Amino acid sequence: MLDKTFDPKTAEPRLYEAWEQSGAFAPTDDPAAEPFSIVIPPPNVTGSLHIGHALNNTLQDVIIRFERMRGKAALWLPGTDHAGIATQMVVERQLAEAGNMSRRDLGREAFIEKVWEWKAKSGGTIVNQLRRLGASCDWSRERFTLDEGLSAAVRKVFVQLHKEGLIYRDKRLVNWDPHFQTAISDLEVEQREVDGNYWHFAYPLEDGSGEIVVATTRPETMLGDTAVAVHPDDERYKHLIGKCVRLPIVGRPIPIIADDYADPEKGSGAVKITPAHDFNDFMVGKRNNLPAINVMDEFARINDEAPAAYRGLDRFAARKKIVEEFESLGLLRGVEPTRHVVPHGDRSGVPVEPFLTDQWYVNAEVLAKPAIQAVEDGRTVFEPRNWEKTYFEWMRNIQPWCISRQLWWGHRIPAWYGPDGRPFVAETEEEARAAAREHYGRDEPLKQDEDVLDTWFSSGLWPFSTMGWPEKTKDLERFYPTHTLITGFDIIFFWVARMMMQGLHFTGEVPFRRVFINALVRDAEGKKMSKSKGNVMDPLELVDEFGADALRFTLTAMSGQARDIKLSRQRIEGYRNFGTKLWNATRFCQMNGCARAEGFDPANLKVTLNRWIVGEAAKAAQGVTQALDGCGFDEAANALYRFIWNVYCDWYVELAKPILNGEDAAAKAETQATAAWVLDVILRLLHPIMPFVTEELWSQTAGEGAARDHSGFLMTAPWPDLSEGLTDAAAEAEIGLVIAAVSEGRSVRAELNVPPSARPELLVIEASADQRRVLEEAAAVIGQTLRVAGVRSADRAPEGAIPFVVEGATLALPVAEFIDLAAERARLTKEIAAHAADMERTAKKLNNPDFVARAPEEVVEENRERLAEAEAAKAKLEAALERLAGVS
Repeated sequence: MLDKTFDPKTAEPRLYEAWEQSGAFAPTDDPAAEPFSIVIPPPNVTGSLHIGHALNNTLQDVIIRFERMRGKAALWLPGTDHAGIATQMVVERQLAEAGNMSRRDLGREAFIEKVWEWKAKSGGTIVNQLRRLGASCDWSRERFTLDEGLSAAVRKVFVQLHKEGLIYRDKRLVNWDPHFQTAISDLEVEQREVDGNYWHFAYPLEDGSGEIVVATTRPETMLGDTAVAVHPDDERYKHLIGKCVRLPIVGRPIPIIADDYADPEKGSGAVKITPAHDFNDFMVGKRNNLPAINVMDEFARINDEAPAAYRGLDRFAARKKIVEEFESLGLLRGVEPTRHVVPHGDRSGVPVEPFLTDQWYVNAEVLAKPAIQAVEDGRTVFEPRNWEKTYFEWMRNIQPWCISRQLWWGHRIPAWYGPDGRPFVAETEEEARAAAREHYGRDEPLKQDEDVLDTWFSSGLWPFSTMGWPEKTKDLERFYPTHTLITGFDIIFFWVARMMMQGLHFTGEVPFRRVFINALVRDAEGKKMSKSKGNVMDPLELVDEFGADALRFTLTAMSGQARDIKLSRQRIEGYRNFGTKLWNATRFCQMNGCARAEGFDPANLKVTLNRWIVGEAAKAAQGVTQALDGCGFDEAANALYRFIWNVYCDWYVELAKPILNGEDAAAKAETQATAAWVLDVILRLLHPIMPFVTEELWSQTAGEGAARDHSGFLMTAPWPDLSEGLTDAAAEAEIGLVIAAVSEGRSVRAELNVPPSARPELLVIEASADQRRVLEEAAAVIGQTLRVAGVRSADRAPEGAIPFVVEGATLALPVAEFIDLAAERARLTKEIAAHAADMERTAKKLNNPDFVARAPEEVVEENRERLAEAEAAKAKLEAALERLAGVS
């Protein structure tokens, strides 16, 4: 017999260990099985499980468990990303704390050894946390973006792209983090709103005839100005175009140019152009053949390109000194306080500097064309489809991809430089030396490039490099292309697009056939979770408190396409109660002798109730299968919730009690077998979402009754494939009538405050002969579930009876003797008035354009929900009052 309650804390680790040790996570070796593969978006090796990971990996596990049970060779390939800058930062911080050392004190090789030591001891924490969530990855195939196989793939890709002219060196602006002294990607840039100033500076015309005023939030960059731009149609400045100003402090003459970038409506209409320190200015400089003068070093200190008095100053110290000098020169025309957005390094926390430097680039425009075409022609589809628009927008406007990083931890760039600076790109140093020897005619000393590759370069190869490419492995042949990628919208460009580009270029096939973009998890009020707001929900704490199944079901049920998830503890608690409901229903079945019967055939049932529940199970199976097949995770979860709680537990179990307690042995035996059969279907359908409680129930009920038609774990049991022929329209109509009669009767009792102890009769006033028969045959169950003294036919409703209509039949409950009619009318009238007043107040807010424009979106949505709830409550009370209207 089952324990009274399910204990996740003891059951979950026990079940997971048994699954993993059994090898059940690996795809079947059956060559006839259809392959189905997904690759995990590799979490950073430094990471720990956050709520976004919990959602993303829950959905991946749901789909892989579903396809595994459908008999497919289901592979979920796991792994972690070496996370260049994040990992380097962790180890550098440890060195500083342990002995006030830096990586440069250790040297490159010793530092890399330290990182590998850290990885062996502490890296991969998130992998074990994924196990706690129930992730059924094939851990025997776990990969790491810096393991040797993947590193070989990275070198081959780099060398081939270089040979094809698609990787090259160039001097361009990058996002530069002065703390880590490296270029960083846009994804690693955090936009922060800060207080600052617009400083208005006067630049004197070189001929002494006047001045032109420019405004800037970054005075320190003026040392590298190479032009002033005005709009070509700005009448104020047309006569100045082509002339020069004398750059204050520096003394360099710079031209006044015409360019559409200058906005006549903004400030003075004239803008300073610093091509080496602003992305927009860089493009203006390209268009107008302006020199780009970098006035900072890698630490964001002023370099030797500036006047001597400024050299070596930090950029912010230089800013202060420049403003003071402009003021002393009489050229400061104003200071305007402002609040503006400044990009910061997301890990260092310091302002990012647009920095002109030599880097390695990929010609992304060329690689993007086949990747665009693949989505246009449907070889890869996005779900929801609206994300295709985002993908196309990024890809059609793609810029050269900076792939080099000034770090030590990562894939070192396979390029060696000769004494004249010529690079030799090769997969090995031996090959580079051979190429250099051929070029120079003799052996020359070579030095390898100090930089490493952007982590997105290696993770862009993930779907095929993890399967052994460039070797022609069995896994690559069987499981590539993968089927579905489940990921977040924020990395469509950084990861999805790059996998598409590289996958198509190197394998000729798309890396995945479908991309499902999961929602963003927010707090209960709809606000984005952040540590600063204090509203972060730790998934591991939630697993400790409610169990993994409750969290998984919550995330799945709320993962509707194109909407964010508002997560609350109350919601998770509610779905824990759902698991408890199933547990209690299983205990009820055990206590009433419901066990699997040998030779049970759901198509050969006699009892109407059993024919009905088998048909409902078939409909549920079809609905859940169709939903999961189309990534309708929330549809599947909600269909299961309705079927298990509302249909099986609330109605079937209740309606079966009189049969199970009755004298008809044949009906009882059939009902016991049916209840067990449907419970089997439920456990299999629910398993992908709630694997732990379902596996436990499966194992605890396995020994009962005759031998099952399958063995082993539930996770490897076959998915229910139930025929539409199991639905029985006649049984559905009969049980539907009973349920409707009980439901509507309960509503009457609840609306009119009829005491639970009151036992009126249920009168059948007008009904067809079949309806009368059904209701009279179900008198016992109706009496038990509706709390009525009996069911009988009557010509009319007596005084004090409340009539109601279900399925075209008119029924009545004589309740006047149990309630105070006048008091009920007064109560209903008062409550209706209260709801009406609430509706009026809320509608007034929503009809106020100022409120809708200024209030946070979540507040507006709360008011809309409140209005809808008040309208529904008022309508329900009005219906109850109307019921009383005809009662004397």
